[in-house]
Amino acid sequence: MRTFLIFLLLSGFSLFASAAGPVDSDLPPCPASPNCVSSRDPDPSRRVDPIPFRGPPEEAREALEAVVRSLPRATIVASSGTGIRAEFRSLLGFVDDVEFRIDGAAGVVHVRSASRKGYWDLGVNRRRVETIREAFGNMPEKRRGGGPGTP
Repeated sequence: MRTFLIFLLLSGFSLFASAAGPVDSDLPPCPASPNCVSSRDPDPSRRVDPIPFRGPPEEAREALEAVVRSLPRATIVASSGTGIRAEFRSLLGFVDDVEFRIDGAAGVVHVRSASRKGYWDLGVNRRRVETIREAFGNMPEKRRGGGPGTP
């Protein structure tokens, strides 16, 4: 019985983990609810600008990871290649999922921030993306992927 329960727990976890998609795939679309923003969303009420960067995508990813780690109640749950997935927990225990996709050719990081549950977020996800954009922009240029010889 114990083995069966462990199997069920692990199966459920793997289904949950795979439902979000690989960290290097494109960003999932926002739901119809107003608790999500994305740089890929065509709806102006949910759209945010992508985050610009210069230099190698690997350096931009490292800088973004540093920004996310510096924010309260943030956890990076996956990071590889061109993607980062993070969770932000509110003081009340609500979880928001934030994903980044680095487009090296365009020199931008696409971002999506969405509440996992609920309908309204009172602008929390939009403010979070702007906080991340500002912190990333305020990092020394070398940390953001730029530096000497970078256009």
